[in-house]
Amino acid sequence: MTESMYDRTRILVGDDGIEKLRRARVIVCGCGAVGGYVIEGLVRAGIGKLRVVDKDVFSESNLNRQVLCTTETVGRIKSEVACERARLINPDIDIEGIDEYISTDNVDMILEGDWDILVDAIDTIGNKAVIDKAALDRGLPVYASMGAAMHFDPSAVRIATLKKTDTCPLASQLRKQMRDVDTSDMTCVYSTEPVTVKTEKRDEHGKGVLGSLPTVPAIFGMTLASLVIRRITGC
Repeated sequence: MTESMYDRTRILVGDDGIEKLRRARVIVCGCGAVGGYVIEGLVRAGIGKLRVVDKDVFSESNLNRQVLCTTETVGRIKSEVACERARLINPDIDIEGIDEYISTDNVDMILEGDWDILVDAIDTIGNKAVIDKAALDRGLPVYASMGAAMHFDPSAVRIATLKKTDTCPLASQLRKQMRDVDTSDMTCVYSTEPVTVKTEKRDEHGKGVLGSLPTVPAIFGMTLASLVIRRITGC
């Protein structure tokens, strides 16, 4: 790819920052409403190596908020679509998709290799705890999305370590699951907006269906991408 792709980024981070981004290796778990925007931001910034993890497939209900979902990608595996889009933006990127649901059985495989940062954009509490604990145990910094659904107000989005999050029910659940883990290098993006809308709709598994707009998940995702970029470049 022509170097002009990085002209505007170089003004902010300099030649040294561009090179740090090229050398960076980041895992993104979850390619949905938040994760899709994380990947978008990292790819366009010039991250050199990505591993994206998600076995879920796009459905029509994803069209309202997930940047990787279009009428042409409905029914396709999210991690595969993420890799295709990344290469269309930057053909030189080294990107690998893993179409697996995260569990204790495969977490070692997902984290295998030499990586700099893990981004957790998963919305299932058990899977979040598994990957976050495993990454922190390996000394990997973790940047994690808390609950982006059921919110209207982008100005209520906040950044804090897991122990200092508040208001967010998902963050509260995750703190309980990780009470015995050192989470000092786990930075969370969350919302302080109280959830005021109740949902009675259930999916085919009996799980409550949470309402979501395209706005707040996008803010979550790009905030996570920004945090990663700034950590890598030191800017």
